[in-house]
Amino acid sequence: MKSIKLFIISVLALTFFGFTQKISKKVNVETSVVIWTGYKVTGQHEGTITLKEGVLLFEDETLTGGNFIIDMTTINTTDLQGGAKNRLDGHLKNEHFFDVDKHKTAAMTFKDVKPNGNSYLIIADLTIKGITKEISFNMAVSENLATANLKIDRTKFNITYKSASLGNVLKDKAIYDEFDLRVKLEF
Repeated sequence: MKSIKLFIISVLALTFFGFTQKISKKVNVETSVVIWTGYKVTGQHEGTITLKEGVLLFEDETLTGGNFIIDMTTINTTDLQGGAKNRLDGHLKNEHFFDVDKHKTAAMTFKDVKPNGNSYLIIADLTIKGITKEISFNMAVSENLATANLKIDRTKFNITYKSASLGNVLKDKAIYDEFDLRVKLEF
């Protein structure tokens, strides 16, 4: 009888101490920032885009997942003003680029998260214009802040307007295929 009690106590102790705490942390979309940079032969442009919603998933203190909805209607050029800004914003939102009338949001879902030194290697599905492709990037997480730098190839999402790699554009008018996203998530 004594051994059965000891067994039950041991099982209960292992069960109690063996659980990890799963935590879902909502991203503060008001204070989080996504900055984009697009490149062309003659320079670059920069701007912002707003997260509609997002969540990071943790087991205890370890990042294990995440998913996000990006509001594509908020594409905003920050390095131009007036008519030039309005023209570029409109062009990025039209069918040559992100076609926001048909595709108001983009999405990202983490598929795999692996600790990588002081950061995490993230494998994620990114959906733009209804097309989903796998991407990978590193994300640093500390306290209530996560940061990442992503390089996205727009041609994988059928955004080919003046693509430098397609060869049908005058060299000085070409737009590079890859654009950068610098992300700061507060949660």
